[in-house]
Amino acid sequence: MTLHELNKLPTDKLRSELYRCCGSTNWVNRMIPLFPMEDLVELMETAEQQWNQCSETDWKEAFANHPAIGDVEALQKKFAATAQWASDEQVAVNAAPPTLIADLAAANAEYEKKFGYIFIVCATGKTAAEMLQILKQRLLNPPGIEIKIAMDEQNKITLLRLQKLVA
Repeated sequence: MTLHELNKLPTDKLRSELYRCCGSTNWVNRMIPLFPMEDLVELMETAEQQWNQCSETDWKEAFANHPAIGDVEALQKKFAATAQWASDEQVAVNAAPPTLIADLAAANAEYEKKFGYIFIVCATGKTAAEMLQILKQRLLNPPGIEIKIAMDEQNKITLLRLQKLVA
C-alpha cells in the first residue's frame, strides 16, 4: 500500500491498519484525526509525537499486542494479524537452537514477573543470542528506567511497521 492509499482509507480500515503497527488504542485514536499525511517523514514524526504523548497504560497495551520473543505458537494463533511482520522481525529466533529458545523463554518469564509486561525489543537485525543478552541486561534495570526503554523499543517497532505498511 502507498501512503496515498493509506490516506484514502475509510476510518475503520485506517484504524485497523494503524493498530497492526502499534497495538495501543489511544495511539491509534490520536493518529486518526491527523490524516491525511503529506509524506513518510510527516507520518513518522507524527507517529512518534503521538506515541510520546501516550501514557504508561497505553504503552503496556501496545506491549501486550506482541508475542514474546521466540513464542512461535502465540505468533501463529493470537497475533495472526501481525504474524508476518513479527516473524520477519524475529527471524533469527526462529532459526535458533532449542536450548537458546528455552533460555529466552525462561528469561522472558523472569522479565514479565519482574516488570508486569513482556520483554519488548526491536528484534530486526538482532540474533537470538543478542536478544537474550539484551534481555538479561535489561532485567537489571529498575522499573522506572525499564518502562522508558521498552517504550522506546515499541516506538522503533511502530516506525518500522509503518514503513513496511506504506512500502
